[in-house]
Amino acid sequence: MSAALTLAQWQKQAQLQLAAVSQTADIEARLCLCHVLNVSSSYLYSFPERQLTATEQTQLSTLLGARLQGQPLAYLFGYWHFFDLQLEVSPSTLIPRPDTELLVEQALSLPLPTNAKVLDLGTGTGAIALALAHNKPQWQLTAVDYISAAVQLAERNRAQLSISNCTVLQSNWFAALTGQRFDLIVSNPPYIDPHDSHLAALRYEPITALTAEQHGLADIRHIVQHAPEYLQPNGWLYLEHGYDQADAVQQLLHDAGFSQVQSLRDYGGNWRISGGCYPC
Repeated sequence: MSAALTLAQWQKQAQLQLAAVSQTADIEARLCLCHVLNVSSSYLYSFPERQLTATEQTQLSTLLGARLQGQPLAYLFGYWHFFDLQLEVSPSTLIPRPDTELLVEQALSLPLPTNAKVLDLGTGTGAIALALAHNKPQWQLTAVDYISAAVQLAERNRAQLSISNCTVLQSNWFAALTGQRFDLIVSNPPYIDPHDSHLAALRYEPITALTAEQHGLADIRHIVQHAPEYLQPNGWLYLEHGYDQADAVQQLLHDAGFSQVQSLRDYGGNWRISGGCYPC
């Protein structure tokens, strides 16, 4: 039987191993400890010499082994954090990412009515819609997804967070929303080219939520072209897209009649979201 390790020892060993699969190995090692021990990061700093029990070491070894095989921590944990919310996740949806928080921040900064109606297309876990609903209780959110498992997951997250100003529906983009108008439409649609080499690193996430035809622009084009039918006068549309798609998305927005078109960079310095106002 292996000798008991302290929290600090296990974290150091795990960090060295995780460096092979992660650029944030230190953070991931810490998250694994917090998950298995059900403690906050501050606990690890306060009690670095606390010894792990045999059961805890076994659980951590299993978790580390799966992560070293490439499985994302979010799926291994069954939850992930986004904009201060803890969300259930599953392989039926994308894992919420920090860069997408930029879309939420931009939405919150727009000059919308106090009781704005907001639509989140392709909601997945519900991350964007639920973050907006949580931060703006007076807004009314509608979150839609084409995949029934995603709809069920987003609804569970809504219920778990006790958010009452968000409705989750199954819809193929705008299909189930005939006659409805919104002050803001947001979306993180599939935007990766099916032949992109980066897909190999995302093999555990659902391919349908990642890729789109027409060099990754097919779904973005559909949303931009149809959004005016579902926007209130002077309503807004903002979309997440690939690092090299800002010019193309801006052109689509201009062609559809949007004004005040702009793109914003994410925390890594890449162009990540674009949007505009219709017609303004």
